Amino acid sequence: MFIYHQEKPDMMMFKISLAIVCVIGLATVHVSLAQNSPQDYLNAHNAARAQVGVGPMRWDAKVASYARNYVEKLKGSCKLVHSGGPYGENLAWGSRDLSGTAAVNMWVAEKPKYDYNSNSCVGGECRHYTQVVWSNSVRLGCAKVRCNNGGTIISCNYDPPGNYVNQRPYLRVIQEVLGIYNA
Repeated sequence: MFIYHQEKPDMMMFKISLAIVCVIGLATVHVSLAQNSPQDYLNAHNAARAQVGVGPMRWDAKVASYARNYVEKLKGSCKLVHSGGPYGENLAWGSRDLSGTAAVNMWVAEKPKYDYNSNSCVGGECRHYTQVVWSNSVRLGCAKVRCNNGGTIISCNYDPPGNYVNQRPYLRVIQEVLGIYNA
């Protein structure tokens, strides 16, 4: 003998709705984690560095911890204010969710404004880009925080820091000799 338990239609709809909400919630978490891993930050940085013949960076937990601690302090105001700390630093802000890869791509998009011959920015900001490709900066740590107002702040920190006055981010001569210059 079999006994079947039939749920009431309201209960069945509730369970279906709950299942749908759970699936959507998991998908949202997956999307928000996309392009925010240490490897994602490294890939975006190292792709830009490779274009000008600069070696890859590596992830540094200490530098990442510094970035994390600092962006947590910015969570309330959601304003881009540099830390003044011991590392080079690029900051990015988005009014909504902003991925780490998108932030790095914004900085790299400044490349056309950097003039290697004069070692200066021409027609706008380029110092975020020069920090990304600064050849002596070899350790990277980045962090992202969702601000209280719903915006996002991302900080990437570089060790050793770059953007020293009268110094170029990389040496083109070596790249031309090796035949790897693409800029």
